[in-house]
Amino acid sequence: MTSTVQIPGYVVGTWDIDASHSTVGFSVRHMMVSKVRGYFREFSGELVTAADPAQSSVTATINMDSIDTRQEQRDAHIKSADFFDVGNHTVMTFRSTGVRAEGEDWHVDGELTLKGITKPVTLELELNGFGPDAYGGTRAGFSAKTVISRSEFGVDIDMPMDGGGVVVGDKINVELEIEAVLRAA
Repeated sequence: MTSTVQIPGYVVGTWDIDASHSTVGFSVRHMMVSKVRGYFREFSGELVTAADPAQSSVTATINMDSIDTRQEQRDAHIKSADFFDVGNHTVMTFRSTGVRAEGEDWHVDGELTLKGITKPVTLELELNGFGPDAYGGTRAGFSAKTVISRSEFGVDIDMPMDGGGVVVGDKINVELEIEAVLRAA
């Protein structure tokens, strides 16, 4: 027996991510005592909401050179071959492979490619809503999060601290706030 998932205000269509109203952010443990937060300023993507939400899809591209951790020297180091090697790997991409509901919770399964390495990733998705905007269009909002291991993507710099621990943790918390605009038919 199948049942159709009901999402209040759900709109079927193709959507473009509005980067000026969206955030691609992350945090990582630093010096074993705190977290450093950063984000990427340049990214784009497309979402397709299908009549059956489980048939929906998303693709996104992030410009790796647009990283911003609010400290230029650190950003330059992160762009270097020690971390992202932006000279050889200019973008990070995400392509969904499935959307699924588990009770009230939504998940987007996909493939993340970083430094030429592709790994499966699951985003925990929150549907924030669908509605009209001030320009006669329609907007949708989504929040998503996941945790990835930087070393699994070849970002495996080892910077041990005196007395134990590491300068930069392996676990990266990824947080997305996405606003998308429905394409005109």
